[in-house]
Amino acid sequence: MSKSSPLHRFDAAVQAYISSRRALGRAIRLDEYVLHRLRAYLARAGHSDLDAESFEGWRRQLHHCAHNTQVDWAMMLYRFCRYRRRRESRCFLPQRETLGRHRPYPLPTAIEADQVRRLLDVIDRRPASAGRDLPYAVHRIAIVLMYTAGLRRGELARLRLEDADAETGVLRIQGSKFHKSRWVPLSPSATQELQRYLRVRAAFVPRTASNAMLLCRSAERGYTAGGMSQAIREVMCRSGIWANAPRMPRVHDFRHAFAVEALRRWYEEGRDVQAELPRLSMYMGHVSIASTTYYLRFMPAVVALASQRFAGSCADLIEGGAS
Repeated sequence: MSKSSPLHRFDAAVQAYISSRRALGRAIRLDEYVLHRLRAYLARAGHSDLDAESFEGWRRQLHHCAHNTQVDWAMMLYRFCRYRRRRESRCFLPQRETLGRHRPYPLPTAIEADQVRRLLDVIDRRPASAGRDLPYAVHRIAIVLMYTAGLRRGELARLRLEDADAETGVLRIQGSKFHKSRWVPLSPSATQELQRYLRVRAAFVPRTASNAMLLCRSAERGYTAGGMSQAIREVMCRSGIWANAPRMPRVHDFRHAFAVEALRRWYEEGRDVQAELPRLSMYMGHVSIASTTYYLRFMPAVVALASQRFAGSCADLIEGGAS
């Protein structure tokens, strides 16, 4: 940062804001990215600082982004400006009510076990070609881990070799959402899939390679969260399994499918679902059970099983009335 820069006051405010957020232990990577994009826009447009005109101009050039993304980014800048206003009384602060509101996110698309099996079969039947065996293996293990362990795409992309114990079938998830780390035990079938993937990986990535990421694009490169999502989406599109569905599932819907399947299994086994929910919350890495309830909405299969259990225990009260 140099005082000779036209944006030196803006740069100083950004640096102070980022430092304060870090001191509070907040996750600020996205904030830094958004502020960096804003600064680049201000520099290109010849502005010396952020004001109402430049703020609206920056928002207009985000028209290609999803509506909720535009609202989220505008709110990040609002928090930055509010922080700055406490130190600079004359600095620009947008009106909160002009930033818009989130639109409801689309409901998750159900993913059934037979659809996952068909998807894995599609991957296995893809023609062998030079250099493609490793990506095919990555696609398969990524789908298996998202569906059977409920991993987030970012957690999956950040896994390193030392985080996967293929002998005991346990994954170590470090510093994930809400700054939480956890151990994730895998099912026996998922453990076998992990062992199978590691054998393929070892054939393409030598032990001396500097790339220590579990999921690899090549011997030198791992996957990013965005790259992983794009690869899985392409596999899902090409499979044709959801060609007649109203909407193809999102990659995150595998995590929702894991939660739905866990509840359905507990109802079918006659277990106390309320007692099991905290365990599901811990397994999925939620900060509280309230976060887990997001996955429990609009699930016809689970609702039907819950209704059957209620009818079995309380039907006489409904039919005969309270005495």
